[in-house]
Amino acid sequence: MKEYKLTHDPYNLIITGVGGQGNVMASKVVANILVSQGLQVTIGETFGATQRGGSVMSHLRVSQSGVWSTLIPKGRAHMIVGLEPIETLRMLEPFGNPDVMVIANMRPVHPIGVLCGDQAYPDPEQIDAWLKRFSRRHWLLPATEEALRLGSSILANIILIGALAGTRVLPIEREEFSQAIAETLPQNKVGLNLEAFDLGWQMVG
Repeated sequence: MKEYKLTHDPYNLIITGVGGQGNVMASKVVANILVSQGLQVTIGETFGATQRGGSVMSHLRVSQSGVWSTLIPKGRAHMIVGLEPIETLRMLEPFGNPDVMVIANMRPVHPIGVLCGDQAYPDPEQIDAWLKRFSRRHWLLPATEEALRLGSSILANIILIGALAGTRVLPIEREEFSQAIAETLPQNKVGLNLEAFDLGWQMVG
């Protein structure tokens, strides 16, 4: 096992999205990888609604020294990974700070107000400008589009895990990802998930 020194202890990671995007699965895969590296991970999850389409947020607190409370304090996130653009911005307001980094999927999931024409959804240029303003560094990625090209929109969460790995802020390696995903999914799906992981890694390289 390679020795790894966290830049912050605990390292505070938020993975956010809406129901049906695979947010909880992504957080568990990331946690399993980090635990396999000898780190301690505490996960706290909050759900804005129980049905598909409601807000879902996972707090991962990664440490070399001990176990921390499940929820990240306000203003103390180090990285926010968002499967949905507005949900990403929603997390930046309470948990962001001048040093936070952000990885966000570009594809929106329109709330009912937008679908009914009562509200407007910001365009990608606005979202990119806000992310630039409120984070130290950000990546706005076409994860869903690339996932659909691979055959399934749910692979967007794996692409974002790959992007997180590619930033090198946490010890998420391809071999450990392969092992973690093999414990989660049938063997015939591992290859496609590895392809999605590699694609995400390349997007931030």
